[in-house]
Amino acid sequence: MTDMTRRTVLKVALGGAGLTALPAVTGGLPAAEAATSSNPGPKLVGVGDDSITLEFDDRLHSRVSVDGQKVTGFDAGEVLVLGDATIDTFSYRGHQTRKIRHARHGDGVIVTIQGVSSDQVRKTVELTTYRRLDGMTVMKVTYTNLSREPLNVTGWRNGAHELLEKAGGFYTFSGSTHEDRRDWVQPVSDGFFQENSLGMDASDYGGGTPLASVWRRGAGVSVGHVEPVARILRMPVRKSEHGAGIAIEGDTPRTLKPGQKLTTDTTFLAVHQRDHFVPLQRYRDYMSDIGLRAPQVPESAFAPVWCAWGYQRDFTVEQVLGTLPKVQDVGFTWAGLDDGWQTNEGDWDINPAKFPRGEADMRAFTQKIRNAGLLPRLWWAPLAADPDSNLYKDHPDMLLLDADGNKQNVSWWDSYTLCPAYQPTIDYFVGLARKFIDDWGYEGLKTDGQHLNAVAPCYNPAHRHARPEESTEGLALFWKAIHDAAHGANRDAVCELCPCGTAFAFHNLPYVDQYPASDPTSSYQVRSKGKSMKALMGHGSSYAGDHVELSDGGDDFASSYGVGAVLSTKFTWPSDAPGTKPEDAVVLTPEKEVLWRKWVALYKKYMLSTGEYRGELYDIGFDKPEAHVIAKDSTLHYAFYADRWNGKVELRGLDRGRRYRLTDPFNGTVLGVADSRHDTLQLTFEKFQLVVAERI
Repeated sequence: MTDMTRRTVLKVALGGAGLTALPAVTGGLPAAEAATSSNPGPKLVGVGDDSITLEFDDRLHSRVSVDGQKVTGFDAGEVLVLGDATIDTFSYRGHQTRKIRHARHGDGVIVTIQGVSSDQVRKTVELTTYRRLDGMTVMKVTYTNLSREPLNVTGWRNGAHELLEKAGGFYTFSGSTHEDRRDWVQPVSDGFFQENSLGMDASDYGGGTPLASVWRRGAGVSVGHVEPVARILRMPVRKSEHGAGIAIEGDTPRTLKPGQKLTTDTTFLAVHQRDHFVPLQRYRDYMSDIGLRAPQVPESAFAPVWCAWGYQRDFTVEQVLGTLPKVQDVGFTWAGLDDGWQTNEGDWDINPAKFPRGEADMRAFTQKIRNAGLLPRLWWAPLAADPDSNLYKDHPDMLLLDADGNKQNVSWWDSYTLCPAYQPTIDYFVGLARKFIDDWGYEGLKTDGQHLNAVAPCYNPAHRHARPEESTEGLALFWKAIHDAAHGANRDAVCELCPCGTAFAFHNLPYVDQYPASDPTSSYQVRSKGKSMKALMGHGSSYAGDHVELSDGGDDFASSYGVGAVLSTKFTWPSDAPGTKPEDAVVLTPEKEVLWRKWVALYKKYMLSTGEYRGELYDIGFDKPEAHVIAKDSTLHYAFYADRWNGKVELRGLDRGRRYRLTDPFNGTVLGVADSRHDTLQLTFEKFQLVVAERI
């Protein structure tokens, strides 16, 4: 390899069938030429595609290619940060390649590349690709101080690339949390910058899924980490002069003495041809291999949900019980008691104004729900204690404290966060979960609160943490303890986690039975979150659309239905709660009731929530109209969305050699016949159009 010229040192195939590292051909397309390629990409990204490559030059800079088109320049992908300076150029010193058979991931190849900087820092990049994880390379980078002087390191950067400009712009997905509850999937406009920190955006907002994506038509790049516990890293995305940049970064302040090493967290780079769906799948598959996967959930996790939150905190028991016959008659299965049944957050004592006989009344209440033919679910918000609660007064040792000894505020309830990695905290809330289900008779828990997604590092001396980050990393184990307790009391219990507008922290999710849209601000959020969660948790998981009243117009069940979400509502009946403002009305009017019945009946007929969401077929950013498809047995269920549409749509995913009968299940009309060679359909609609393609 010593005679190779610059920019042609090594080519690593990231495709599932490639599994190789080959010398690159000298030369290559310049960045400007790559940026003007008009290749739109194939209709389907398939397993075994070996058209995605990563090339390294003699400076250990790297370039990404998709379908033979160079979609980035040679970028300084792995960088050591020294305050305001960086070490980003390393003279190539050789590489090694070996094939492996991993016990969990399967067949793969490890490529190890080394280089040395001018100031005597050796960089060792270990790249691992697996046959079954097409398009994804797992990366660990080690820096060794070969000099005779100490090196003051402040951080590192991996997977740093600039996706080159192409007509049509860019879209980005972020799995990180933002206090303003912005869209997870959004266009990258001029001047766009999003830090995408996995730390705490506020005292009670933070965490997320450790993956960010940026893509244009035909090509995209995603980065993230595959550590088995939550890590506080950043995945910044920015609009640059010639494209859109992405990276994953970590702060590691330390002094490297001569001969000492620093190894980054295990990160990954994924290259793809459409939106963020496939890289999320690859991440899911990798994490599933190491034991972090969606649980098997009971059948009731897919049943439609009614929640009493329409009556708000000042509900009366009579209002809730009086609504149950209508809930059951319209077709809903779950009946949830929401915020307001308790005296405070922390003690979780029953409010005597609503349940005068305390626990006896609560047990009678759940029995009345079951007598109405419904399943009772209880709302609560653990890991918080109000200042006037006995828990706060008697157990200040449970508090999560920052480095300055400050408490962490939970803004919605004016309470304080408790440490999830402190055993007395775990034991206390596990006991409550058991009581709610085993004693009070609830069959599900709605666990709610933006503070439940992630927590800051804890410095409470009473906890004797080996590292402050034990609280951040231990939150997932807290949810495991709650999940185990609930299912120990009732094996068919459903544990729902609603972290109030945050982007779900993946490491918590293997211990959750249902993931709602979590206070969506629009129908688009219901759909884009749905696509993301279907990729992240896979077939057999339960994603709920949250209250339909939060959708556009307060009645857009079509958005939940089309992405395979469980239908959910918080309607009141026969009237709204006294004092409700007209703009906050959620009463089930006769007109709404007709529509609600129709959607629930359609949902129960097809149960798309139990089907396979085929998110690889359409790009949520660039395909117009917005399209989603779910496979159920041999039938494909399409859903198209636009304010107004008059034109052709493409029915992707039809099997070759098969003919399909096309119908509109909502309006009951016949739309024609299609096959894989004749897969376009002329449609005119407003808001949504459903199409069922049933194999003839």
